[in-house]
Amino acid sequence: MLANPILGVIFHWLGGLASGSFYVPFKAVKKWSWEVYWLLGGIFSWLIAPWVLGLILVPHLMQVLSQQPTSVLAWTFFWGMLWGAGGLTYGLTMRYLGLSLGTGIILGLTALFGTYVPPIFDGTIGAKLNTIPGQVILIGSVFALMGIAITAASGLSKEREMDEEQKRNSIKEFNLKKGILVAIFSGVMSSCFAFGLDTAVPISVTAQHLGANPIWSGLPKIIVITAGGFVTNLVWCSYLFVKNRTFGEYFRSKELAVENVPTEIINNSAAALDPVDPPSRVPLIANYLFSALAGTTWYFQFFFYTMGETQMGKYRFSSWTLHMASIIIFGSLWGIFLKEWKNTSGLSKFLLGMAIFTLVVATIIVGYGNLLGVQPANH
Repeated sequence: MLANPILGVIFHWLGGLASGSFYVPFKAVKKWSWEVYWLLGGIFSWLIAPWVLGLILVPHLMQVLSQQPTSVLAWTFFWGMLWGAGGLTYGLTMRYLGLSLGTGIILGLTALFGTYVPPIFDGTIGAKLNTIPGQVILIGSVFALMGIAITAASGLSKEREMDEEQKRNSIKEFNLKKGILVAIFSGVMSSCFAFGLDTAVPISVTAQHLGANPIWSGLPKIIVITAGGFVTNLVWCSYLFVKNRTFGEYFRSKELAVENVPTEIINNSAAALDPVDPPSRVPLIANYLFSALAGTTWYFQFFFYTMGETQMGKYRFSSWTLHMASIIIFGSLWGIFLKEWKNTSGLSKFLLGMAIFTLVVATIIVGYGNLLGVQPANH
């Protein structure tokens, strides 16, 4: 199959749309603690969706996985566990910083580490960058990092302009210091997904040998990586279930009376309890549906990512830059739609607009570099 970088960029944009959108359904979850809806959404993200799509689209899926050396599966799973720590704290960052500033800091670090550490580690970075296509891709990566930095600057500008009440109305649990610390950790750990994808290349090769369409051959890799992420998140959420006594929220159709609720639950719940009002009904069915929708939407970022990666030719390492840039573009657009920027100055809005423009340009430049890389194959 000949690579088609233009199609690859489109796939990465679709993946960015999915990732930038996944947290929106969570905002519709009512009267559930964070760990309750996060783990439920994650079950769909990390287990159900990867297996269902894999079984449908990849022939002999179980055979593909069973033929892998233990070292390939173990390392891929390990990187998935580390990535799980990043994904876990990604959700926390959204709570403390909001979509715009949170994604800016996290994805800047993730883009840098996830794009260049794997080829540096395997010793191929020099050969890749010693070509015109590789150098064009490097320029696109610099534009992407610039766009991410401008995104963070626009978020900081917004934060300075808002009083505490405005911050709380826009982002209920806004906490700049805590949010930045969590974001840095999340950004570094989240890049481990790229390491897992690189380690899992033999899985894709086996899938193609057993009859998988090349465009779907990356789906088995996701199964192993997200399984590792599931374990990390399950451990942490289980700890919170015990600490906050929140596991029962999965089955409770009415809120507990406020005097019977631990302070941690009140602080972490999706909707704060009003001590004046009597306990109200919990929309269990809606909460399950919105959590499932959020998790499934999240999965599609990597569904499209693996599709896009197959179209980038020998410079597929640049897929990670495209993915990160696309996530920030759509995450920022959702931030605008959700009125996180409503009370900000013209400067903050201008910076955000410049960031989005720069990131779009970055994806075009990276795509063009990959297009140059496949030209010889077309003559």
